[in-house]
Amino acid sequence: MLSRVANSLYWMSRYMERCDGILRLLRVNYEYSQDGFEAFSWRPVLVIFTDMLPQTIEKNKYEGRKVLQFMVTDKLNNNSVFSLVNKARENARSVQDNVTKEVWQCLNEYYHTSRNQNLGIKLQNDDPISVLNDLVQQGMYYYGTCEITMARNEGYYFMNIGKYLERAMQSVDILNVKFSELNYSLEEKSDPTYWKYLLLSISGYEIFLKSYRSALDSRNILHQIVWNEHFPRSIIYSVRRLKQSFETLKTDRTTEAYKALSHMIGKLESHIRYTDLKDIEEKGVKDYLNHIKLELMAIGNALNHYYFQFN
Repeated sequence: MLSRVANSLYWMSRYMERCDGILRLLRVNYEYSQDGFEAFSWRPVLVIFTDMLPQTIEKNKYEGRKVLQFMVTDKLNNNSVFSLVNKARENARSVQDNVTKEVWQCLNEYYHTSRNQNLGIKLQNDDPISVLNDLVQQGMYYYGTCEITMARNEGYYFMNIGKYLERAMQSVDILNVKFSELNYSLEEKSDPTYWKYLLLSISGYEIFLKSYRSALDSRNILHQIVWNEHFPRSIIYSVRRLKQSFETLKTDRTTEAYKALSHMIGKLESHIRYTDLKDIEEKGVKDYLNHIKLELMAIGNALNHYYFQFN
């Protein structure tokens, strides 16, 4: 497969995964804001998904409608839903012969939905949940269409690599921001509602209740999001799917590119698999999460270097 095509499919998938993560976090944060909790702010959304300066975040962290507008419809925000869907569509358009007609139509519909000027009006004046729900459903339509219609070839696996790399990064970032508010302490006592809304924002609350049957505390939350192999948004789940997708690519396994990427992904998977809560308590939550984030970023850079340099 041409590196240009692989790059476009990879980024199309990353942008759509990021869009889904933003929408879910916005939806749950708005619900949280309506429950009247004193500790609530929009800071996690702004820290994870924008490049705002700290003082700007502090200024806007209680401005719910303003944040929603910025994250959904703002054309100047590179990480708004509007911008991400547009970039995903442009990547798909540039390699249209490598995606199915159904996937292209799905992205095209999402693109026109995100450009609808009524979105901004509804976000400002109506119940934003209905808008966010509609956009999340549009994203689910995209995911289902990809799974049902895309051939299991190199293009599909590059899409999966993009999806799971982006998902792993998001899970690390969400943990990092939430634990930073507790000074990265596993002993810090917090309202169980704090963790409940974190899990809801990554669709992990029901799985938590079925898997742990115990208190919503920091150790259990960390375990689910880092090591729970049955949770589709856990870091270990994402890294393993990333590894499987990479190993499925039809490539010469003796090349420098394959060996370098395979080593990096395998090393990260082993590092996550063979650490536990005791190790994190000794090393520190902050250092552990930052290490994983740096490794994920290095994998992304290596993919660009070895596979996406245009011929």
